[in-house]
Amino acid sequence: MNLDQAVLGFAGTVVLLGLGLGWFVSPYWLLLTAFAGLNMIQASITGFCPAAMVFKKLGLSNGCAFS
Repeated sequence: MNLDQAVLGFAGTVVLLGLGLGWFVSPYWLLLTAFAGLNMIQASITGFCPAAMVFKKLGLSNGCAFS
């Protein structure tokens, strides 16, 4: 697994987790989904992605999107 796959998998997991918790537990959990979406938008504009930095420190190899 490379860095790009890890970041996309993590983002998808956070979005689905937020939706599930929002549906079954409390609508306030939808804020987690909104946070994930806003983070993805800012990462596409600025190139700064905290999750990519964490996965890189964990030793994942670079993909083509995050270097």
